[in-house]
Formats: sequence, structure tokens, C-alpha cells
Amino acid sequence: MQSAVVLCRFLHFAVVLSLFGTCLLRPWLIGNTLHAALDRGLLGIKRWLALLALLSAGGWLLLTTTNMTGDWSDALSPATLQLVLGKTFFGQVWSWHLGLCLLLLISLLANARPACNLLLGLLLLATLAPVGHGAMLDGLDGRLLMLNQFVHLSAVGAWLGGLLLLLRVLAQPAGHDLERLLRRFSSLGYALVAMIILSGLVNVRMLTGAPWPTPLFSGFALILLIKVLMVALMLALALFNLVMSRRGRFSVLRSSVTVEWLLGLGAILAVSLLGTLPPMLMN
Repeated sequence: MQSAVVLCRFLHFAVVLSLFGTCLLRPWLIGNTLHAALDRGLLGIKRWLALLALLSAGGWLLLTTTNMTGDWSDALSPATLQLVLGKTFFGQVWSWHLGLCLLLLISLLANARPACNLLLGLLLLATLAPVGHGAMLDGLDGRLLMLNQFVHLSAVGAWLGGLLLLLRVLAQPAGHDLERLLRRFSSLGYALVAMIILSGLVNVRMLTGAPWPTPLFSGFALILLIKVLMVALMLALALFNLVMSRRGRFSVLRSSVTVEWLLGLGAILAVSLLGTLPPMLMN
């Protein structure tokens, strides 16, 4: 059961973060000029991502209901699902989240304005922030933790979505100033990395009561350490990508950006596992 929960969380986080990031960074990295082939490809990708977001959100609900009731048959019962959605904190948040997933899919299928898609993607992140460890604290501390989770998710989504956008551009480099695009993404990346590190440290402090959880090489702390190492490798690759773009080594650049994107997915997988583990509260 835990493996299914982790995989479902991973799929959902990956697609929602990627959706938000591509919607946010398309105008920033490439500008408002129409690139027909690129935009058609991106629209198709975003439609599939939105469909996966809706399906994985439904799967997350079923798995959570099964964990609550201990029986798969209860998770498939409309009465039980209605009870979970209406009477639990998770269910009330998830009702909004499911509705937003459906609206975003409809918006993309209707080829609505980019600003509409971006707003829906932002609201999806906002309704992910209270899920899991974000709901552990009450009162002001709880609200601050949710806000910090939202900042963290936004920065991660922008980075991951930006990498996906770069991969699409590198697949069709004609008509794009790749060095300029990499410079823009790199300059934005400094701010994103700072947001990710700072908000991550705040999360750890609020959840564990310490700057870093212990014991270091087991449980929650070990998975958190693996995630941090993956982010560090992504940062090193980002600097390498900038050097390769200046030298015109675009074949190497495509491979490097792909590896960086895969590391980002690995970090999300680590986060998905972290969400199922107790954060070892110190106080």
C-alpha cells in the first residue's frame, strides 16, 4: 500500500509542478512571440499532464480513503467517499483540488488564455500545500507552514517546468536564441535555488524543531539528505549547461538538461516518500 501511495504522490506532484512551471515560464524565457510548432507541442504536453493530474488526484483520494478505512471496498463506496470529502480536512481541501484539476484540463482543451491556465496552476499548488506534513501544525504555525510549503512548491515547479520547456526548445532549436534563453533561465535559477533552499530549511525547522533531523542516516533524515544531494547535482548541471551554451555544444547541452530534469524527478520522488514518513519531531 505504501508503495502505491508514494508512486501516486510522485506522479501527481510531478505533473502539477511541471504544468505550473511551463505555464509560468513560457513567456519569460521565450517572450510573447508566437512559435507555432513549439506552442502546439507544449499544448499537447500540457493537456496530457492535466489529464494525468486529474487521474492521479483521483487515485490519491482512493488510496487515502483506503488508508482511513482499511478496506478497498470502502474506498469505492460513494457514501464513504462523500464522507471523506465532506468531513475530513484532507477531503475538503481535495474537493477543491479535484475541481481545479478538472477546470485546468477543460481550459487546456478549450485552448483558453495562458493567464487563465497559469492562475489554475497556481491554485492547484495552493491546494497541494496543506496536504501531508503541511497539515501537521495548528493555528498560526500551521498557516505559516502551509504558506512556506506553497513558496517551496512554486519554486520547484518553476525550475522543473523550465527544464521541460528547455528540452522542447532544444528538440527544435531553429528560430530560438539558445544562449539568451539559457542566460534568462540561469538568472532566474539563482532566485529559484535560493527560494528552494530557504523554504526547505524553514520546513525542516518547523517540522522537526531542529535545523536538521537526526539520526542522519536513517528514515526521514536519510531521504531528506538524498533529496538535497540531488538538488546540489542539479545546480552543478545548471552551471555546466550555461558553459555548454556559450560554447555552442548543443548536443551535449540536450543530454545535460535531460539528466538535470531526471534528477528533478528523482528529488520529487524523494519528497513523495518523505510525505509518508514521520518527520521525527524533536520537541
